[in-house]
Amino acid sequence: MSHPPVALRPRRVRSNKVPDPTASFWIIKVLATTVGETAADLHSYRPTRYWITVVLISIVGTCITDDLTDGLGVPLILSTTVFAAALAAVFVIWFRTEGTLSIHSIDTVRREAFYWLAILFTFALGTAAGDLIAEQTGLGSFPSLLLFAGAIAVTAAVWSIGRRGAVLCFWIAYVLTRPLGASTGDLLSSPVQDGGLGIGTIATSIVFLVVITAIISWLSVRLRRDGSAAA
Repeated sequence: MSHPPVALRPRRVRSNKVPDPTASFWIIKVLATTVGETAADLHSYRPTRYWITVVLISIVGTCITDDLTDGLGVPLILSTTVFAAALAAVFVIWFRTEGTLSIHSIDTVRREAFYWLAILFTFALGTAAGDLIAEQTGLGSFPSLLLFAGAIAVTAAVWSIGRRGAVLCFWIAYVLTRPLGASTGDLLSSPVQDGGLGIGTIATSIVFLVVITAIISWLSVRLRRDGSAAA
């Protein structure tokens, strides 16, 4: 019995695995990144699973960079360059293989693999680049926070004015939220004598996890409500 060519076989439709980059997305992203500093499933997007994965990858990406710098003595300029090249390579291969980098089409196993690999490198790159900038400029936590928040605001402004380059602007902002979250965590957890607020890493992590949980719970309720309304 003959089979239809691969190109003619019906494509199995899967739900997108990634949430839209709304305000709640970016809020949780910064909070999750802060937790990663201080402390995927193939179904349709589920807030709890997605953001737990992001937090865990944030921790892994941070540990990779910190271990290279503190444990192996790899210069930050080298790790920043290597991670930037690795992220660029992921994007090139992803685009050549799938024809898109849009987060609105993460609906196959392969695209999801590319997406999470890119996420891992954004955290590693954001950690290395953020530490490099802090080391070179000698900025404290609060000035660093303002610097990265300003860079994200500029990126958002560039997109909103021209309404072009949405994919590029998204990934630039995604990388920048890593050092922004780290600066926020350092500001809150560092001792007062070091320029921080002295809240401590444990208290900071708990507070941010509570806020993350509250927002995710709200999103989950809204998704269930919208699903019930559409049924």
